[in-house]
Order: sequence, then structure tokens, then C-alpha cells
Amino acid sequence: MTDQRSFKTRVRARMAKTGESYTTARRQLINRAAAPTPSPASTAAPTERPAGASSAPAAAAQTERIADDLLRDRTGRGWADWFAVLDAASAAERTHTEIARHLTVGHDVPGWWAQTITVGYEQARGLRSPGQRRDGGFEASASRTVAVPAARLFEAVADETLRARWLPDVEVRVRTATAPRSFRADWAGGPTRIVVGFDPVGESKTRVTVLHEKLIGAEQAAEFKAYWRERLTALKVLIESNGDTR
Repeated sequence: MTDQRSFKTRVRARMAKTGESYTTARRQLINRAAAPTPSPASTAAPTERPAGASSAPAAAAQTERIADDLLRDRTGRGWADWFAVLDAASAAERTHTEIARHLTVGHDVPGWWAQTITVGYEQARGLRSPGQRRDGGFEASASRTVAVPAARLFEAVADETLRARWLPDVEVRVRTATAPRSFRADWAGGPTRIVVGFDPVGESKTRVTVLHEKLIGAEQAAEFKAYWRERLTALKVLIESNGDTR
């Protein structure tokens, strides 16, 4: 079973502080991790929604991961603008692949960003719940911006020895590693897997995003979301405090 010692340590620390049972403390941490953080997009005026659309909190799930200003910088539009573009194209009636292809071919949005916008749109329009895929499966994601070039950050993820310093006691089987853009691996023997993307932010910063796929439910997705937030913070601290990461 996946090693989650860090998360269990947090649960026990909360138990000691609040006097709660293990189950209650665990549930509180999961709920807190799953709650969306307000972002410029989530506080903006809502766009018109078609019948059956979900409420604003659903949209916040993806905008919490990708801030509106970052999306605008990388794609030329913010969340509300992209939602309006996709509504005009009747995207709610299309498949995930068709929406992403429309963004890539029709609006020159790079592949990874097209996928990001598509997921955000599907959540906002009630086509999937936060953490859930259109096919009914679940996934978890987390990201951090680290003050090093993409090549340095990629090495800290792809190199087995360096990876063990911020992701200890976890076995992964590498599927593909394309420096300095992406890293894909089976997680702890399967069946879940991780996809790590690296997006340069200027010349000296890089945003690393982990997507953990093929999870079995909302609870596991929430646990892994908290787990990856914690592990990416550990990576950020390690590489920024010790630039060579060795």
C-alpha cells in the first residue's frame, strides 16, 4: 500500500492537539486539503451558465491549482474568458478530447495548457466533480513554483538518488522522462501513476505540477492531494536551500 507516513504523522499531531479520534482528525485534514483556496478567477464575476451547470465552487477546484494570472500569461486569456470561448463553441456537448483539440487547433493553446483549461471548464459546467475524470475515475494534483531553472528541477525529480531526498520510501517505475518537460511513472507498483510537468516561469523559476491518476475515489484523491502538496513543499525547500540538491 502507498506509503503515507507524513500524512499519518499530521493526523496524530492533530489528535494530540485537539483530542479528536484518529478517524475524526483524519477526516478534518482531508476536508481542509480538498477545500478550494480563493483565487482571482473564483472571485471574478461569473459567466452565463447553460442549464444544469454547477455552482462556482466546482470551478474553483481547478483555478486553485492554476491561478488566473498565470493562465492569462501562458495562454492569453483568464478562466472566465476561456469559459466564454468554450461556451460559444458548445463545448459542454463535446468530449474531453474534442474540447482540448479545439483549444489546440483553433486557438493555438499548447497541449498541457489545453488539457488544464478543458478540465477547469468541465468542472465549472458540472461535467465532472473536482478530482474526478470524465470517465468516472479520480485523480489528484498539486503544484509549486521553485526558484530554479527547469533543467535543475527536472533532475531532482528524474534522478533516483535525488528524488529519494524529498520523496523517501516510495518506489516508482519510470515510464518516460523527457528533459526538461515531463516525467511519467507507475506509482509503488501500480495501478496508479504520476505525470509530472515542468513549466518555466521566467529564466530562474519553474512551476512543477504533479498529476496522480487512476485513483479509486474522492477520499483517496483528497489524501493524495494533501500528500503531494507536502512533498512538493519538501522539494522546494530542498532545492532552494541547497542549489545542487546533492
